[in-house]
Amino acid sequence: MTDDRIPQAGHEPESVPTHDERIVDLAGATGRIPVVFIHGLWLLPSSWDRWTDVFEKAGYAPVAPGWPDDPATVTEANEHPELFAGKTVGQVADHYAALIGRLERKPVVVGHSFGGLITQILAGRGLARTSVAIDPAPFRGVLPLPISSLRSASPVLRNPANRHRAVRLTYDQFRYGFANAVHEDEAGELYETFAVPAPGAPLFQAAAANLNPWTEAKVDARNPRRGPMLLISGEKDNTVPWALTNAAYKKQKRNEAVTEIVELPNRGHALTIDSGWAEVAQTALTFVRRFG
Repeated sequence: MTDDRIPQAGHEPESVPTHDERIVDLAGATGRIPVVFIHGLWLLPSSWDRWTDVFEKAGYAPVAPGWPDDPATVTEANEHPELFAGKTVGQVADHYAALIGRLERKPVVVGHSFGGLITQILAGRGLARTSVAIDPAPFRGVLPLPISSLRSASPVLRNPANRHRAVRLTYDQFRYGFANAVHEDEAGELYETFAVPAPGAPLFQAAAANLNPWTEAKVDARNPRRGPMLLISGEKDNTVPWALTNAAYKKQKRNEAVTEIVELPNRGHALTIDSGWAEVAQTALTFVRRFG
């Protein structure tokens, strides 16, 4: 990807790069193909730490920037939930698009849950050489409304005021929405290790996407510059069950580029962070390698 940014005049001071900008710049400076990982709601960039190790060993330049204002740690996130409030799908997508714009090579983009929706938005803008959307949140045109999805989203959607708030899941809510496919002990460990508050706005946007022609939760699935795309679904995912991922696939397969979908048996929404994460990472890596 060529760099079309206008150089700053010599007398104008340059702004100090943010943490996310610095780590993206470092990835770009390696000369390797960058891989941008995008987390979803109730998680932080640290949820990708093991994945970045796998992709780095495979010869890529992985980077996991946060959503705007993401705290550095789970502890800080739980102490300051207000930092998450108000973030929208469009704001987050534009944030990642700006970071990708700092790279000289088109990256691979990998996202989970709402990160999977953002991944599809970025691919639809022609910003990804290859993309992997894992249990992706739905966009406009994805019509199924599974009962389990509504139940998973209910901690946020049941109170309209949550649109402008950050919401933390209780353990029982996390167990149902994320960790239903693992043993109780592992579910508790995942909750303590990874779970953080999340903005309510994206869930309201996704829920109303098919009623709002101007929604930010929309994807250009026909862009010929979209690139190859893999969608991954966990068989036992309550939050984004097969019906939703398959409906997204049916939209995406209209693209002239390669579009594939795979369902991983006995996996829930926590499939990127639970004890079986390596299988999911390898599935994504195998697809990415096929396209350079």
